Amino acid sequence: MNLNEKSVLLTGGTNGIGREIALQLKDKGAHVVVTGRNPERIAAMEAAGFETMAADLSNAAGVDALIAQWGDRPLDVLLNNAGQLVDHDFRKGAVDADAADVAIYANLNAPIRLIAGLIDALKSRPSSAIVNVTSGLAISPAARQPVYCATKSGLRFYTLSLREQLKETAVRVIEALPPVVDTQMNDGNPMKKMPAEECARQIVEALEKDRNEANIGMTKALRWAESLSPSLARSVTLKF
Repeated sequence: MNLNEKSVLLTGGTNGIGREIALQLKDKGAHVVVTGRNPERIAAMEAAGFETMAADLSNAAGVDALIAQWGDRPLDVLLNNAGQLVDHDFRKGAVDADAADVAIYANLNAPIRLIAGLIDALKSRPSSAIVNVTSGLAISPAARQPVYCATKSGLRFYTLSLREQLKETAVRVIEALPPVVDTQMNDGNPMKKMPAEECARQIVEALEKDRNEANIGMTKALRWAESLSPSLARSVTLKF
């Protein structure tokens, strides 16, 4: 896809990987609308020349409000990047079930609801794309992040099914599977982290080159290990 003058809706675009994606898409001539919740980060993106839409994607009302705000404007790329981590480790003590519900909605329900609400706009374009950002942990889980792993694997399988459904249309469905990336979300994670700028570059490249998947960084090795032996892959990731 030639990104010049393409209209992009990028969720979670004010920080981390999303912010880097927004900057790189803008450099390629795309008109990028970013969503976020933090007023200071939203203001910073506006100061950098981006159109923004404040959006709380942790519930149906927030998603529907974003869809309504988008209205009938053209849409070439829906990039579902927003996501949340939640501490859900029984080894540390009691867990917060309500916080888990919020993360499940933001990570899984919100992308599905956004796609359902905006699919007609995407289908009306001569060439369009849905990009769902999952994770290497959608392939093999980490013990300390069961909710995050469950939602990302759920989004992975949704993406695979959606791609099959839309294969006769002009809508390409792309999955991006990042490794551990150097963002605020991963503060305190002891694993080696990929720079957010490089992760974003590979996601944008997959979009430009019409790839079905972007297996990024160490995710490539994890995919290889999982293809040889799922139990081998799990024996590595479950330690983290």
